[in-house]
Amino acid sequence: MNFSFLYGRGTHEFRLDEARLSQVLLPPEVKAVPCTAADVEAALDHPVGTPPLLEQLRAKKPERIVVVVNDITRPTPYGLLLPPVLRRFAEAGVSDEKVTLVVATGIHDPHTPEQNLQVYGEELVRRFRIVSHAADDPDSLVSLGTLATGSELCVNRLVAEADFLLTLGVVMPHYFAGYSGGRKSILPGVAGKESVERNHVRMVALMDDLPDLDANPLHLEMLEAARRVGVDCILNVVTNENGEVVKVVAGDVEKAWKEAVAVSSALYEVPVAERADVAIVSACGHPRDINVYQAQKALDHADKATKAGGAIVLVADCPGGYGERVFEEWLNTASRPEDIVARIRREFRMGGHKAFGIAKVAAAKKIYMVTSMSGERVRKLFAEKVASVEEALGRIEAERGAAFRCIVMPQGSLTVPVLVPEGR
Repeated sequence: MNFSFLYGRGTHEFRLDEARLSQVLLPPEVKAVPCTAADVEAALDHPVGTPPLLEQLRAKKPERIVVVVNDITRPTPYGLLLPPVLRRFAEAGVSDEKVTLVVATGIHDPHTPEQNLQVYGEELVRRFRIVSHAADDPDSLVSLGTLATGSELCVNRLVAEADFLLTLGVVMPHYFAGYSGGRKSILPGVAGKESVERNHVRMVALMDDLPDLDANPLHLEMLEAARRVGVDCILNVVTNENGEVVKVVAGDVEKAWKEAVAVSSALYEVPVAERADVAIVSACGHPRDINVYQAQKALDHADKATKAGGAIVLVADCPGGYGERVFEEWLNTASRPEDIVARIRREFRMGGHKAFGIAKVAAAKKIYMVTSMSGERVRKLFAEKVASVEEALGRIEAERGAAFRCIVMPQGSLTVPVLVPEGR
């Protein structure tokens, strides 16, 4: 059987003996008509849990509006979402000078001017002030006190001091927060580094057995943070495996977001009757395989579909290398996966959490990578570089014998295996 995986800006083709194929995992085929500008208009005029956006703007008469937007690593359909928002700003008498776009970089690097043009386009760059959040710049942060967990919440000063706060996002499965979007625009999106680390440290205990949303302590703290900051309205979308917007929600940071979560769950969660010996997984090409930091999500999903002691073949270009400085430092100073697992339990750091995400898989399973990175850099990931999927399968057969079966995940970053034994 022939397969073609997205790889960087191109494809990677390979052939798999059909006798070895256990299951092809793809996002469920949910029939949904792609959304249009009319759907965005309807969501803003009939939001979930809040008054319509225009009504809110006219009532508040804000002088300092902040729109929190995603960074370059998270494809977001601004061309669809922003025109209806900007029309309502104009109808409410809000001039462009009163609006700031704050880029929710989390702990990532700030955007360059060229990246702003690439992501938001010439018109938005020309019309609005665009500021990248800087999680490690104390002068740009303000404390909003202590959360129920005992952690101090520090957030971007522009966000905290806004008269009106609108957040844009994409709701997709997330490997320890459950789903992206909604409250994640605030924590980690525009929060201080220490606040993010205190939240994310809880992932160490959760990743092997992720609880339901309402019992997930990371999600609950993120939600409290968004409430504390005072998000007036979210505008979130759900996209399918083709990148088409199939759901638009607006309104309350929890109520509207949960409607999107229900749609996203139906799109991306795939039942698996039995884990396979080998998972062959694509990180879905650019920009989801722009670096290892992003491609790790596909590895985590493949892990859920693979038996203990099995193997994973990850197809991810990663032209940007590892993608984050702390992540790289942790990898470079570890000689085996167990070093990172032990380190994160004694000194949690953002960036290190991604190294842990890889190490916990590598400690239990063999990882092969089809990638443009060097073999030396791949070895630092506790993995082996291969030129093709076929080469990886040949090595697996040489090491384990011919009796193995494979799960294939052509859209691994977008496919969440859920173990559902037959008969249940």
